[in-house]
Amino acid sequence: MSLELVVDSRSNGVWLALLRDGKLIELHQEEGNTDFSVGDVYLGKVRKIVTNLNAAFVDVGYDKDAFLHYLDLGPQFNSLNRFVKDTLHNKQKVPNLQYFKPEREIEKEGKIGEVISSSQPILVQVAKEPISSKGPRLSAEITLAGRYLVLVPFTEKVSISQKIKDQKERERLKGILEEIRPKNFGVIIRTVAENKKVEEISQDLHNLLEKWKTMFANLQAAAPPKRVLGEINKTSTLLRDLLNSDFSNIHVNEGRLAEEIREYVSNIAPGREKIVKFYEGKNEIFERFGINKQIKTLFGKKVPLPSGGYLIIEHTEAMHVIDVNSGNRKDTDNQESNALATNIEAAEEIARLLQLRDMGGIIAIDFIDMHDKDNNRELYDNMKEFMKNDRAKHNILPPSKFGVIEITRQRVRPERDIITSETCPTCNGTGEIQASILFAEEIETNLDFLVTDKKIKDIQLIVHPYLEAYFQKGFISKQWKWFFKYKKWIPVRGNNAYQLLQYSFVDKDNEEITF
Repeated sequence: MSLELVVDSRSNGVWLALLRDGKLIELHQEEGNTDFSVGDVYLGKVRKIVTNLNAAFVDVGYDKDAFLHYLDLGPQFNSLNRFVKDTLHNKQKVPNLQYFKPEREIEKEGKIGEVISSSQPILVQVAKEPISSKGPRLSAEITLAGRYLVLVPFTEKVSISQKIKDQKERERLKGILEEIRPKNFGVIIRTVAENKKVEEISQDLHNLLEKWKTMFANLQAAAPPKRVLGEINKTSTLLRDLLNSDFSNIHVNEGRLAEEIREYVSNIAPGREKIVKFYEGKNEIFERFGINKQIKTLFGKKVPLPSGGYLIIEHTEAMHVIDVNSGNRKDTDNQESNALATNIEAAEEIARLLQLRDMGGIIAIDFIDMHDKDNNRELYDNMKEFMKNDRAKHNILPPSKFGVIEITRQRVRPERDIITSETCPTCNGTGEIQASILFAEEIETNLDFLVTDKKIKDIQLIVHPYLEAYFQKGFISKQWKWFFKYKKWIPVRGNNAYQLLQYSFVDKDNEEITF
């Protein structure tokens, strides 16, 4: 298995595509405004206590008030609350907790009105980003995530990821952290810490304590609502959580960003910075790695399967529904084995789609009916195996007697929704065809203007692949006629992201030429 990260820097932000063996498994957009990302820490202000929900609404500066439930306060809320109060009143003058006396834990079945009150300042962390008409979901149990560790203040507990099975390794890691962690700071040891050296773990802990110091410094002069600690950007988050020996390449199309990523990789994984590569190709980076084509294939309502089957994906207000269809499979001799093969193929693709499109909530999958119980069990086991790499929390129920598998998947960010349907560029959706035969003439007229009148020397034409073929077909193609006319070769490049009658001219630096 090989992982590649493709980073496309655009004028409106940065797009990140994570590929596993060439297949797109995650797609993220990092816009200029990164407020209210999961992990951000805010000094908020309690707006309203809702006793029947045992929750509060908190102003963190978003259009809608954020939601904080009593169960998300965390057992050490009293300690956090006093720390914040003392810091704001200049009584807590240092970030370390060596001499801090923890308060008693709050009751598990308590009432939120007994712990916090309206208008009080409160330190909270974004647990779920704003989704649809809802504001952020908050937690008052502040945690700072690093590469190998998660820092948990106001506790002495050292926890270890359950995925680390080796008992000796668990004892080794716990012993290391018991020795080096500061007083009143608990730690969660992440799976990637397995078999890591003491120096690497110690450095990660040091980095997390520096983040805690930064948060403390920002908190001292803060007035709610204010962000006191921002999460690192999505590129760094992906590298922090995923970078391992399986990572083969990181391709970046912007020089300054490539240097920043190279520096970050050298900090978290010294010696691996060589995998960061600056892309200087003529084609757009997403086109070069076949990402545009995969996006159009995988984000539609109908998703094809390699065997000829397909999935139909519907999103209702309450849940996602996925229907599996066998399509044009011709093996009719053994319908049961045909259904099993299609279902297993669909299960693998669905596991990828859930992660790629970040689909959360309840997902009901209507697989092709199978009568053999062993086949249903095999499908269920495969579904669990395919979902193992999904970092979002999820639960999978066995197939019902109707062949439906139900999955619940944690939703922490808005679902990635990309519209793949296109309005007909000829009729603009009206159904009335206009004089589209003039389109090629329009391109040639504009080309003549740029070459003859504006005297642009290096020029390339980018069009939909169908039009690329049109301009290049024939013994003496349109492209050769341009060569004879202008005494220069005009490259024509196809781009799958373009609509049928969309085109643009670019210069030698791949910058669009405007008229």
